[in-house]
Amino acid sequence: MPTLSIGGLARAAKVGIDTIRFYEKNGLIPAPPRRASGYRQYGNEQLRRLTFIRRAKDLGFSLEEIAELLALRAPKGRGVEKVRQVARHKLAVVEQKIAELERMRSALADLVEACSGHGSTDDCPILRSFESEPGELA
Repeated sequence: MPTLSIGGLARAAKVGIDTIRFYEKNGLIPAPPRRASGYRQYGNEQLRRLTFIRRAKDLGFSLEEIAELLALRAPKGRGVEKVRQVARHKLAVVEQKIAELERMRSALADLVEACSGHGSTDDCPILRSFESEPGELA
């Protein structure tokens, strides 16, 4: 692959130019060499890392977690078992969030069902429930 400008890399990786600069500044991608003109020249490795970062972000990994995964990917990384541990932890966090969202959905469904949609807002069970602690009678 020939070298790319920052704009070409951004298009190829499907990220913004500012995102590339941010990742460079924060050490997620190494600073590229520069041409004699001073322009940065990006190649396959930067594209691979940006794609890696974008996909990991799509799966909910934080930039800190992504940095850890990138370090594990390096030749002196600690291996696949640690990668699996990081992914397993992320899966547990996602499952916890799903359980919380399911509780929220259930509570909201109950509130919507309890509200007739008519009458005074003083008698609205949805609004009253926001004024009481969970488990209290509204």
